[in-house]
Amino acid sequence: MTAAAKPSPADLGTQPAAAPDPSGGAGRPGALPLPITAVTCLEDRAQVERTGTVRLVAGVQRLRIGPVTPLAVDRSLRAEISAHPGDGEPAPPDPAGDGAAAPVENAPLEDAPPADTPVVAARVVDARVVRAYTPPPPGEPGADASELRRDVHDLERELREARQVEQRQENALAVIDQARTDLHRDIVQGAGAGSADPERWADRLDRVEQEAETRIGELHRLRRRLHDIGEELREAREALAATEYEPRVLTAYLELVVEAEDAGRAHLRVAHLVPCALWRPAYRATLAEDRGSVRLETDAFVWQATGEDWSGAALSLSTARPTLAATPPALTEDVLALRERSAEERRTVEVNLREEEIRTVGGESPGEATAAGVPGLPGLDDGGAVRTLSAPYPVDIPSDGRPHRVHLSSFTAPCRAERTCAPELSPLLVTTAHFANAAGHVLLAGPVDLVRGSGFVGRGELAFAGAGEEVRLAFGSEDTFRVVRHVEESRDTAGLTGINQRTVITRRVRLFVSRLDVPDGGGAQEVVIRERVPVSEVSAVEVRVRTDSSSPAPDEVDDEGIVRYTLRLGPGERREITLVHELTASSSVTGL
Repeated sequence: MTAAAKPSPADLGTQPAAAPDPSGGAGRPGALPLPITAVTCLEDRAQVERTGTVRLVAGVQRLRIGPVTPLAVDRSLRAEISAHPGDGEPAPPDPAGDGAAAPVENAPLEDAPPADTPVVAARVVDARVVRAYTPPPPGEPGADASELRRDVHDLERELREARQVEQRQENALAVIDQARTDLHRDIVQGAGAGSADPERWADRLDRVEQEAETRIGELHRLRRRLHDIGEELREAREALAATEYEPRVLTAYLELVVEAEDAGRAHLRVAHLVPCALWRPAYRATLAEDRGSVRLETDAFVWQATGEDWSGAALSLSTARPTLAATPPALTEDVLALRERSAEERRTVEVNLREEEIRTVGGESPGEATAAGVPGLPGLDDGGAVRTLSAPYPVDIPSDGRPHRVHLSSFTAPCRAERTCAPELSPLLVTTAHFANAAGHVLLAGPVDLVRGSGFVGRGELAFAGAGEEVRLAFGSEDTFRVVRHVEESRDTAGLTGINQRTVITRRVRLFVSRLDVPDGGGAQEVVIRERVPVSEVSAVEVRVRTDSSSPAPDEVDDEGIVRYTLRLGPGERREITLVHELTASSSVTGL
């Protein structure tokens, strides 16, 4: 490696990672621009894979690949070389055309070896990432460039454009001189042949001279402008050199030491990790007009600012977390002590009411918060196992740090739609669709765009769902229904003091369900109302739904305390539901 002037520590700390030179490493002769053919995007980084065919000589040689992103993780670099390239791999032909062996230092070539080049066995002895600071490539100044540097760039561009105009003016004058010469030849030949035409000759000479004077005047003004631009540019460059240091750009190459048994060609595969890349799932659900089916499209948003564009790469998306530690936690002593309970503690039972979310599959909610308490980008909820999804076609994702949506799969499944309401949470009825996951893979937790009827109706959250598991999605509210909820609570005691005294808490929930359609708004529609009652976990507390006092009687009360009512309401109809439940606790219970 040719060492460049090493910048100061301050420059190293602020030097951004630059994109590789698209020319293929003109500054490093013999470098092979091995393309990125496959990418596995992880939760917070990516593994890129480069493949291609190289020509080798017998013995040990060094291959230089690049330029690559300086963000490549050194310890993750893996290189394999084999005699059997993958299907469809392009093989660059030999530029010499004679199948001769390449030089030892610069064995990889930009063109493929000929088809008749033998395939040889080889092995990779060593692989490493080599980085160096080089002058920045020519081009537009960056977003953080100073005003003086931008002035120098603008003057250089103006100087180039003025010189091009000068060249065009000189070419036009050359054409005018040629026309003048041809006209003089015509005058000489015409006068010698006795066919003189003085008026035509004078007119043409005047036109030629007039055009020449115009071009000469423009050329003189242009050359004065060129002189002024040159002076301004010289002064600006001197000021720039005296006030600013042009930071160098960090570039990187992969250097491989390969040992081959014979001269020939072989298939090379190089893979390594890079940070600054991540992905998250996203969905789009469309409810059919007849509410009989749902079409669910699975997409992925991919961000990457690795310094290299992924062009035509096979994309895989994984929930693996390679940075998580695999070692068990350290064991610490946990001292247990026993003591006798007091008589008062043996006579009382401490209870309290708590809210608990019912979960079936998956872990915690995908929404997370940063250390500052601000909601951040949610993590991947994969149900505790590593999941891998693949894009059905090659993708192009530039290194711009912007989200790019990639389609993964889609399916249409029959669904069961219902109008449901939980009055304790909201007075609105929502259309909920229940359908089976027929995607052939798990559905990771993520946002879902909801579409029905007239178009986009909102954005919801899709929970983790295994293959074949039932999925439930809410597609917006029904504006023609309203539910009003009133709660009345009373407390009483029953039994004899000191013998079987009990505390009885009676709660009466009244629900008023209204359909606000006009009288001719269609037939009766079915709605499902869900209310909840407490569930006791101790024998000293009993919860009972009073079906005799409730009107109408509930259709179902499950083990989780969810009470379900199914009603059919016509246009403009209004119904009342009364739900009564009792909580009975013995005298030894405290905390209610």
